[in-house]
Amino acid sequence: MKKSYQSVFFLLACGVAFAQTPPQGSATESAASRLAGNKIDKSQLTFNIESVGKLLETSSAARQIDSSKAPEAMQRREKARELYRAARQALEQDNLEKASALLAESRSAFFDAVRFAAPEEVTAKKLENDYLLRLESVQALLGAYKRVSGEKSAKGLNDTVAQIEKSIAASGEMAKQRKFGDAKAEIDRGYLVAKAGLTTLRSGDTLVRSLNFASKEEEYHYEIDRNNTHQMLIKVLVDDKKASGDMIQSYLSKGQVLRQKADEAATRKAYDEAVKLLEESTSELVRAIRNAGIYIPG
Repeated sequence: MKKSYQSVFFLLACGVAFAQTPPQGSATESAASRLAGNKIDKSQLTFNIESVGKLLETSSAARQIDSSKAPEAMQRREKARELYRAARQALEQDNLEKASALLAESRSAFFDAVRFAAPEEVTAKKLENDYLLRLESVQALLGAYKRVSGEKSAKGLNDTVAQIEKSIAASGEMAKQRKFGDAKAEIDRGYLVAKAGLTTLRSGDTLVRSLNFASKEEEYHYEIDRNNTHQMLIKVLVDDKKASGDMIQSYLSKGQVLRQKADEAATRKAYDEAVKLLEESTSELVRAIRNAGIYIPG
């Protein structure tokens, strides 16, 4: 596409603004009529219909739809045309309210058509931005993980760092090839490993437990987030066919039962019990993740 998605919408915005500009000499009359009874001014509506007709057929946005030949874009533009013709017919019948409503629908359908005229460009840019944002998050988590793990002596901490750095490097290679969808999927894996590892590493710290939680309910919500993170990591591993086998399924089943019991305890506001059950549930998930070949502390 020669024009960007943003420039198209700038042109559309100009077109709409132009369409709403009243013809010379009618501004005072239109304003007076609107103030008198909030009625639709026929001359203004006629002008708007003519302007939207040009938007649909001769604007740069219309030309972009033609050049894209995207089926969804062409279909939605045809819908916009049908609504536009119906709006003109309603105007000819002096049904101004119907004409105005149909014209608004026609313009909306045309905007949809423009969005579908450049799907690859828009999607690619979004994937690139999403990848870069997630990469920044992973790098921050990795830095925090290294700082916290430097104070620990638990076995396998370097393995976790290696897993995260491997995801960063692999996603970087994919990004160089503009494969941002694959890069995002890979960096998401690194993000989950980093977050799961960091929260588990900190979960036993006296400082976190005594100072950072104002109540058991607040600690419960922290443990919910930690459990959810591990569950998301398991889902990624299952999708990659890395988490399979009877042993892993046994850990996952135990984790699910414990999570359900924790949720039930929370509904009774028994947060002490809920926190303990969540910690046990997450421990089962950690065992499943380790058996899938990803080391995280716990």
